[in-house]
Amino acid sequence: TKADQCVLGQEIKTAKEATAAQARYDHTRIYQVELASEEHVRLFQALELASDSCSFMGHARVPGQKLTIMVTASKVADFDDLVHSYNVTHRILNHNFQALIDANYEEVAPEDSKPGQFDWKRYHPLESIYNWMENLAKERPSVVSVVDLGSSTQGLPIKGVRIALGRENLTSVFVESGIHAREWIAPATATYFIDQLLNSQDQAVQELARSQNWLIFPTVNPDGYRYTFHGDRMWRKNRALFGICRGVDLNRNFPFHWNLTGASGDPCRYDYSGPASGSELETQRIVHYLEQHVETERIKTFIALHSYSQMIMFPYGHTPERASNYQDLKEIGQLAAQRIKDLSGRIYKSGSIYETIYPSSGGSKDWAHGHLKIPITFSYELRGPADSEDLFILSAREIEPTAREAFASLQTIVQEAGKRGYYN
Repeated sequence: TKADQCVLGQEIKTAKEATAAQARYDHTRIYQVELASEEHVRLFQALELASDSCSFMGHARVPGQKLTIMVTASKVADFDDLVHSYNVTHRILNHNFQALIDANYEEVAPEDSKPGQFDWKRYHPLESIYNWMENLAKERPSVVSVVDLGSSTQGLPIKGVRIALGRENLTSVFVESGIHAREWIAPATATYFIDQLLNSQDQAVQELARSQNWLIFPTVNPDGYRYTFHGDRMWRKNRALFGICRGVDLNRNFPFHWNLTGASGDPCRYDYSGPASGSELETQRIVHYLEQHVETERIKTFIALHSYSQMIMFPYGHTPERASNYQDLKEIGQLAAQRIKDLSGRIYKSGSIYETIYPSSGGSKDWAHGHLKIPITFSYELRGPADSEDLFILSAREIEPTAREAFASLQTIVQEAGKRGYYN
């Protein structure tokens, strides 16, 4: 047949060539629905299980919940019929998601950009981030060293930097970023942190930099991050292969109350927790490094950067039971959120993961707090707001204001934790 001739006429593609195909979201719509009843909850639970044409940002759980759903063009009519048939209050946040993605790709710096061209007005590919960090270590070897946690599932290094300005016996802040690949604002914010700690002329920032040692890893899911530039801009997980599907949600894979709630056992789902607790190479690299260094580096603060929804959260995600230092974390989180409001006017919500966003288990920050006993543990959901029309596709013009407010709030967290004796 003609189809057979086409196949026979092609050379076998290598795995690298096969990744050239790029996901498209032409005329994909983004809906926000309001679940007014238990019937609505059951309806959307069933829809999520039955349809691979509707991508859910969170799961239907309780009446009163607002839920964001991405609907492919071929299913828009069916979805529209569904919400009208069951009188579901809804609004369309975006009528053509691909237009947003196309604009976002225009804001990416060239892959061959030099380290001296690194900035926070564009998004940067993985190689550019790594080259920039390597260059920092060459320029200031007494202060900056590159830390390689080891290789990822697809053999990429997981690199970060250690910043130490010379004082002895300091405590350390560990910053994990980019565990969810599509959240580009997170690595951009992490690299902004690095730049501020090294180059700010503000005396308060300089004192902050000297008060701690800093371990900052902008892209702990390098395979996934790289894939969002060349494959699917909305990819979340790592790139491990499981039959017909790929990827584990690394932030559901940590060995602490693993797969208890808010995670899936299906490799095709966006929040697949993996075949076993701590199964993924990326998870293992982070776990090994922190277990080896939590005492020697005196790591007392763990920060995870995500997007979106404008939240500053603390453990736990798997249970409504409160962490032993809940009151301190709540007060510190509220002060950090207030710092952002004072600086930019943006409203960030603070509270435990369970009470603020949704139940989830196997997350890095719960493991860091519950297993390693790192007392000051916060997870950010950066811009935009929870009802964002852009979802994870934040314009590059938002990088600097987002990173600036996050860094200011991090200053508050470290200062307030110090006042409460956590670094003694």
